Amino acid sequence: MAIVATGFFDGVHLGHRQVISALVSSARERGEEAIVVTFATHPRAVLQQDARTLRLLSSPAEKVAMLEALGVDRVEVLDFTRDFAAMTAEEYLVDIVRDRFGGTAVLLGYDNRLGSDQLDPPQIRQLAGRLGMDVIVVPPASLGGGELIVSSTKIRAALSEGRVEDAAAMLGYEYPVSGVVVGGKQLGRTIGFPTANMQLYEPLKMIPQRGVYLSEVETVGRRFYGMTNVGDIIETNIFGFSEDIYGLDITVKFKKRLRDGKRLNSVDELKAQLTCDRALCQELCADLPRL
Repeated sequence: MAIVATGFFDGVHLGHRQVISALVSSARERGEEAIVVTFATHPRAVLQQDARTLRLLSSPAEKVAMLEALGVDRVEVLDFTRDFAAMTAEEYLVDIVRDRFGGTAVLLGYDNRLGSDQLDPPQIRQLAGRLGMDVIVVPPASLGGGELIVSSTKIRAALSEGRVEDAAAMLGYEYPVSGVVVGGKQLGRTIGFPTANMQLYEPLKMIPQRGVYLSEVETVGRRFYGMTNVGDIIETNIFGFSEDIYGLDITVKFKKRLRDGKRLNSVDELKAQLTCDRALCQELCADLPRL
């Protein structure tokens, strides 16, 4: 027997974490499994709703790892297909939740809708009661005294505007991107600012607005501060680090936006700007924990 929560859970933000916390605690009280049902592909991509512009806050692997870390017993990743999308709420509750996963209850976020008939929580509660199942509804997570309801859409909007600190407040963690270090033009190395250029592992990963950011970098099993430029590529000057890491993993967490990107007319201008950027970063790092 199990309690089942269903959703895409992109980014596993504070709202999702509130849902998962309620799922785990309810399951423990009832002596049942806590199961999360999620999807490999975003429903909007399958249904062609903004499919070309849709960007994700977490890769499938990142999402599963975060959900498991929150204490759920199982994360079931299903294929979201057009046939799946055609299921009614009743078909989903009976065929998937009850018969496939042994669900005795479903746990919903405040704005969850279920099935091709798009039933809302009160309607789902009525249907589930008829099927002998319980429904638990979790209120929204909010910030600023309830003025801001946390959502993946609002987090994407914050990142698209470079408001990485606002995004972190809604996520509950600093927004990361991960990839492999690849070769570049190596111009930075010639002026004392070598950079690690990143090729993303998840091509649909949301990238913050172009500009320069204070960042935290994880590579070769260690963490460093750095400054990251988001432009045609993502390139990071890692402070106090000079090892060859081509072909190795790298994760960059965006801590604070410093400035917009700008066109510089000479190598000397570039070096002067980077020197100012690094000085500002180091000033900010003085108030941060040592890594």
